Amino acid sequence: MMADERTETGVEIEAALGEVLAHVRGETALPCRIVNDPAAGRIVALRKRMKLSRQKFADRFGLDARAIQDWEQGRRVPDRAARVLLTVIDREPDAVMRALAPPAG
Repeated sequence: MMADERTETGVEIEAALGEVLAHVRGETALPCRIVNDPAAGRIVALRKRMKLSRQKFADRFGLDARAIQDWEQGRRVPDRAARVLLTVIDREPDAVMRALAPPAG
């Protein structure tokens, strides 16, 4: 393939980047999904349902044990990325563990 040929994937990426640029410029609104903030009680319940200490929960899912403690005690609120991760852990914990496992080699 020559360098000046455009693939279907390349065209799709260009279009997506155009949408992002238009959004950043305020020219268009992109659809988004708001992930609800898990309440401290939900985080405790999730961890306890899995029968994991804070440290083991943190180690298993790549989180900081101190942050988990702060979330559970209401001193801090998980940021958006952490909320998404907690939601996925709640619904598909095995998928998260597979994704975080070291590559087989």
